[in-house]
Amino acid sequence: MRLSHKVEKLPPYLFVEISRKIAEKKAKGEDVVSFGIGDPDIPTPAHIIERLCKEARIPANQRYPESEGLPALRQAIAAWYEKRFGVKLDPDKEVAPLIGSKEGIAHIAFCLLDPGDTALVPDPGYPVYAFGTNLAGGRPYFLNLTEKNGYLPEFNRIPENILEKTKVMWLNYPNNPTGAVADLDFFNKAVEFAKKYNICICHDGPYSEVAFDGYKPVSFLQAEGAKDVGIEFHSLSKSFNMTGWRIGMAVGNAEAIDALKRMKSNLDSGIPQAIQYAAIEALNGPQDAIKEHNDIYQRRRDLVVETLNKMGLQAQLPKASLYVWAKVPEGFTSAEFAADLLDKVGVVVTPGSGYGRNGEGYVRLSLTIQDAILIKGLSRMADWHDSKNIMRYKR
Repeated sequence: MRLSHKVEKLPPYLFVEISRKIAEKKAKGEDVVSFGIGDPDIPTPAHIIERLCKEARIPANQRYPESEGLPALRQAIAAWYEKRFGVKLDPDKEVAPLIGSKEGIAHIAFCLLDPGDTALVPDPGYPVYAFGTNLAGGRPYFLNLTEKNGYLPEFNRIPENILEKTKVMWLNYPNNPTGAVADLDFFNKAVEFAKKYNICICHDGPYSEVAFDGYKPVSFLQAEGAKDVGIEFHSLSKSFNMTGWRIGMAVGNAEAIDALKRMKSNLDSGIPQAIQYAAIEALNGPQDAIKEHNDIYQRRRDLVVETLNKMGLQAQLPKASLYVWAKVPEGFTSAEFAADLLDKVGVVVTPGSGYGRNGEGYVRLSLTIQDAILIKGLSRMADWHDSKNIMRYKR
């Protein structure tokens, strides 16, 4: 069998590899604590589950759904955006429901890029931005995000010869994996830059509702003229703990949304209708659970950062997102540190190198594990640190 060159060059997805290593350990009877995948451990709010159960029993919701989503869902998405961000959207032309935002992020590359076109991709960044670009025949140009520049791209450092071929720029705030945030002034500058070079901005914003210490992230679409040059991806996964339900949305520029809808109509049959109705319940219903969840994540964040800093891993308190981004100990690469933790104390962290060249020297820890297990994992990491110090002293 001969595979396509695109697939042959495609590496396994980062978290598939992490899950494989965890399974190997567990198959040997070893207990593993994973800070790896950002999959909320807190249940979906009860009223959303009840709506799903009710709708699942209705025969009409057991048939093929329309790929463009129920009109009521598109209206609920538009209403939520206006209530949350003050952004007005046309439910018919500027909203596309998705089978999880990851699906839309991968498909939009085929809508916007021709072979040889360039996409500006954050480094470190969510791997799907680059993978989607490559599968569409485009070329990623990596934007250096560093602690020094606040993990924000510096537009004036992008060479003119790269910009001549650039059609897409990916942004993601609150950021995965670093937890960095961007303000409205940054997004206004991004829109000006995109207009100057005729670039479509694709902003990935699924963590806008996971924020701490009273901070409220903004939407890219709040920037002046944002809908002229771009779209935003969002999801119910992190906001309402619905990762397994696979439902998200793309909103913004009507031309890009229409292209995405046409692509999807040829590739999928839409989101199951019972799940769409549950999403409507989430968007239109009470939002108190978001603060309740954030209070839990904030408490965990504080504990993780305090423990890591005691170990000398230099982690800062993120204002938003589900992650803590920490420097690895001296003498380790990010992969070596992650491997040693897993081997010695059965703790999984995600090596920063999996998110790009600039992720080297860091690891990402997710806050989405139950408190008792989180404390056990941190205790194991402290034991690892103490054992390393003892070995160093003996030498």
